[in-house]
Amino acid sequence: MSTSQAIKSKNVGYTHFVSLPLTLPDEMVTKLNNFKNSALQTNKGLGIDKSIFIKPNTLHLTVQMLKLWNTDRIEAAADVLRRVSPKVMDALERRPVYIRLKGLECMPDRGTPPKAYVVHAPLEVIGGGIDRLKRACRVIIDAFIEAGLVLEKDANRGLLLHATLMNAGNSKSKTSGKTEPFDARTIFAQYGSEEWGECYIREAHLSQRFVYDGNGYFHCCASIPFPEEKQGAFPMMKNSFQKMFSTAK
Repeated sequence: MSTSQAIKSKNVGYTHFVSLPLTLPDEMVTKLNNFKNSALQTNKGLGIDKSIFIKPNTLHLTVQMLKLWNTDRIEAAADVLRRVSPKVMDALERRPVYIRLKGLECMPDRGTPPKAYVVHAPLEVIGGGIDRLKRACRVIIDAFIEAGLVLEKDANRGLLLHATLMNAGNSKSKTSGKTEPFDARTIFAQYGSEEWGECYIREAHLSQRFVYDGNGYFHCCASIPFPEEKQGAFPMMKNSFQKMFSTAK
């Protein structure tokens, strides 16, 4: 992969990211909410508060973090995502993507269970196909690099597809402004092998951080479809999550 078009870091935080929103069945939403409530009850005084848990309607896979510091860059990024859509469909072999989330892990270089910063659920693609998903993500990443929209240090980062469940950086109890780790040992002991459930990836978004649409998900600046869900593949998905992104285009 060439990084000749990657840009130097600007003195600004990440503003946007390419995300794969996860469409969740009802029982998975219930399980995640129960996980939060149980963890809060049994881990009082261990640096855990409700603000570090990711809300089910924002659960996603991150493909690429971006710093888009003006309107021109945002519009350019939206255009890149739209233009790469046919190549993404080809990489996915025009077949839908269903994933299963199971267990817990700490992000590499982001702590350990006794001093955790980010806890995520690893994934597997149902029926195989992880290579299809990774190829599609690579197509998207390379397009953004070629457009000069990716930081030089990010261009060489490996792709780790995961669904973040807890993030200390979101804590609203911080007093010093510094992110403090939390003790997740009890959580790992109880939920380390948890079967969270199966879900469907229906599209890719250019998402804006810290801004949310009416459906509760990150503001969508642009989106492209993934191959359509097979009829009856997830018959339990009759809740609002089926329509969650229908207005976020």
